[in-house]
Amino acid sequence: MPMTTTELFEFLDSISVRPTTVEHEQVRTVEESKALRGAIRGLHTKNLFLRDAKRRYFLVVANEDTRINLKSLASRIGASGRFSFASSQALMDILGVEPGAVSLLALVNDQQNQTTIVLDESLLNASTINCHPLSSRFTTSLTNDDVVQFLRAINRTPVYLDCRGLE
Repeated sequence: MPMTTTELFEFLDSISVRPTTVEHEQVRTVEESKALRGAIRGLHTKNLFLRDAKRRYFLVVANEDTRINLKSLASRIGASGRFSFASSQALMDILGVEPGAVSLLALVNDQQNQTTIVLDESLLNASTINCHPLSSRFTTSLTNDDVVQFLRAINRTPVYLDCRGLE
């Protein structure tokens, strides 16, 4: 059973990650998020849950304004064949979230480590990274240290890539 948003916040607290979270109307796209954002500062992300020809899964987290060429991305990270977007069912089965709620925090539900996490290098320079905490009705603001602590706690090592070069 995937974690709920409340359980995620309890987990984050247990690893000394105490982010700020804002509740808002449900959003499913970057465009909808921009319209509701208000005063939430920091870097906002786009999250692509992808599958290659060998049915390996990848979660790409980048600056929301970065254009990513999936063919170039697949080549750069050694994916097999072309990328396609993973199905809604795979998203729920692996990350425990619905479309629109994908974020690096959903990796907490990937208990079998089926997903390779690819982080845009631009995230390294951001003081605050905003993402959904398993629900697209909330935006959670994390520091870089929070992200590192979270990934360490779930035993995940990201692949860092300059996604700006994939346009």
